[in-house]
Amino acid sequence: MKSFDYDLGILGGGAAGLTAASGAAQFGAKTLLIEKADKLGGDCLHYGCVPSKTLIRSAGVYALARRFPAFGLPGLDLPPVDLGAVMDRVARVIAQIQAHDSPERFCRLGALVRFGAPSFVDPHSVTLDGEVVTAKSWIIATGSRPAVPPVAGLSNVPFWTNETVFSQRSLPRRLIVLGGGPIGLELAQAFGRLGASVTVVEFMDQILGIEDADIAAILQGRLVEEGITILTATKAVSAAYDGGVFRLSVTPAVGGGDLRTLEAEALLVAAGRKPNIEGLGLEAAGVAYTPRGITTDKRLRTTGGHIYACGDVNGLMPFTHVAGYEAGIALTNAVLHLPRRADYERIGWCTYTDPEVAGIGLSEKAAAGQGLSCRVIEEAFESNDRALAEGEAKGKLKLLVGDKGTVLGVRIIGPRAGELMHEWVVALAAKVKLSTMAGAVHVYPTLSEISKRAAGDYYSDKLFKPATKEILRLLFSLKGRACEAPEDSGP
Repeated sequence: MKSFDYDLGILGGGAAGLTAASGAAQFGAKTLLIEKADKLGGDCLHYGCVPSKTLIRSAGVYALARRFPAFGLPGLDLPPVDLGAVMDRVARVIAQIQAHDSPERFCRLGALVRFGAPSFVDPHSVTLDGEVVTAKSWIIATGSRPAVPPVAGLSNVPFWTNETVFSQRSLPRRLIVLGGGPIGLELAQAFGRLGASVTVVEFMDQILGIEDADIAAILQGRLVEEGITILTATKAVSAAYDGGVFRLSVTPAVGGGDLRTLEAEALLVAAGRKPNIEGLGLEAAGVAYTPRGITTDKRLRTTGGHIYACGDVNGLMPFTHVAGYEAGIALTNAVLHLPRRADYERIGWCTYTDPEVAGIGLSEKAAAGQGLSCRVIEEAFESNDRALAEGEAKGKLKLLVGDKGTVLGVRIIGPRAGELMHEWVVALAAKVKLSTMAGAVHVYPTLSEISKRAAGDYYSDKLFKPATKEILRLLFSLKGRACEAPEDSGP
């Protein structure tokens, strides 16, 4: 049997790579983790989840202070925001978390961390700093980076991406955001709340393009209320930069039309991601890939067989929690040799705008696209007592139920939707019946009651239908209504 330097080699020290390295080492596998950057943590820690949510929190607190009169409190005359101070806080949070992702910690677990740019020379070997390193199995977890859309002149101007925005020190008076997806909208709202005049340019006919139109409309309404300009069905044609001012020329996305020029002191490009596969020597390893990412099967195996790919680099479901989940799948197959398969149907997600947008399973749009028959049940936050008390009554919960009472999907747009979604994550994972959720006693007053009410709505039409009333009247001699309300009396 051929001898290798390591049982498992991992390329990439982000969420997926760190999860795999920690688990493999603790199982007793001799593990090597190679990271191209000079620090562990990956995009999520340094340029994604952590800094963006920290920035969003600061912006949210500032926005809440401006809403004091809505809560019966004296209004405040707030000074302008010092963006440098806000970004200093972002850096402190990153540094605090970075301490948990140190090479020393992984060494204590039993995994060796090395920094450099590895490249495969054959299916079991990579070169690193002029040295050839071998491993019995490999996991590729090199992540993704911002994609630059084909806009004339864009590559020649100093635009921002999520990799540079958190190092900015001065708040621009005007900001153009190219892209109306989760990253673009989160940052657009944050900068708008901090005091910038923000314009979002989106090619598709709605923001959050793959999401249901009614969900996107609620979010767009909130953003517009906060002063953000949103241009949907709009194509960016060219970009220029002169005298500290960006000029982005746009036109209608379909059918052409008059050219319009937008001006701003900053331009943020948030128009998608691309996998980090350049320079890895994938051809030498026999690993197939497409522009979307490395090709894998349900066990996260690449065409290299003993080589696995997880996280953003495979292009399947680009979320940090999914990267960790996929790392567990790859680790189980590579080290424990158990044929575990990935299942994405019960994985939730959240976009951290205000209101938050969270989901699991199919959307109404996706269900229709698959030709699935379903019942759509909606509950509005304006009917939730806690949401009214907190002044956060915008939004709703959408529950999609199949013919046999199976939950096909859930969408929530509203306060703390990402937290509320976990009740449904557990319910779907454990295959909890809707009747169980409807019968569970929820604490009052809580936002979570909205889930109980939605589950209960599925049965209410059957339980309280006229035929049921008639049967009960006959069985128990019930007398029926005690009052007839006037038609204009309201609810």
